[in-house]
Amino acid sequence: MDEVLMPAPDEAAPEPAAGPRTVLFDLDGVITVDDTFARFMRERYAGMTRKLLLLPALPWLALVRPFSWRLAVRTLVHVGLLGIGERRYGELAQDFASRLVRRPRQFQRDALLALRRHQAQGDRVIVVTGCEHTLAQSLLAQLGLVGVELVASRLRPAWLGMRVAHHNVGAGKPAALAAYGVPVWQRAYGDSLHDVHMLRAAAEPVLVNGTPKLCKRIEQALGRPVERVAWY
Repeated sequence: MDEVLMPAPDEAAPEPAAGPRTVLFDLDGVITVDDTFARFMRERYAGMTRKLLLLPALPWLALVRPFSWRLAVRTLVHVGLLGIGERRYGELAQDFASRLVRRPRQFQRDALLALRRHQAQGDRVIVVTGCEHTLAQSLLAQLGLVGVELVASRLRPAWLGMRVAHHNVGAGKPAALAAYGVPVWQRAYGDSLHDVHMLRAAAEPVLVNGTPKLCKRIEQALGRPVERVAWY
């Protein structure tokens, strides 16, 4: 992990609001069963041409990986999207999303039911994810999740292809939500230690499919209990 997660004893979670609430869902591991963007990138490297383009970057990857997995991942993304413009990337993301929703066991039905239940109750539902925005948006549309807001990672077009502009993970999630105009939320669903910052600010933090060991670590980081759900 890039950071040590410690309890914040002086940081109180907000009191539950009356009326419609703001509810956050992570995407990967909560709604989907896998890392969506990682799966998309694996497809980019399925052909030999893209693998050959990666060869010159291998010494750099070997150098930086022990110190920064995020920098290594960013390099893999940049090589994987080399020569891909914004329009073409959008087409690839749309195609990938349409194929993913047709594959069996790629989504947690219980998560989709819970999300729609919150919508039916009048809650404001926001998916907050490290997945790239265009890809995540295409996926939500393919799932028919109308009215769900999205705060996600971003790419930017450059002359060599699409490049990482913002990676929405860890402490970046509350910061991105604040920039989006959402400083407070009542309930949040996460599945990993990367979601601790998002869960800490929720009056009702929920851990999805967490092991007892992970649950203990997250509760230690939050300094209070979390609700646990098993979703399939």
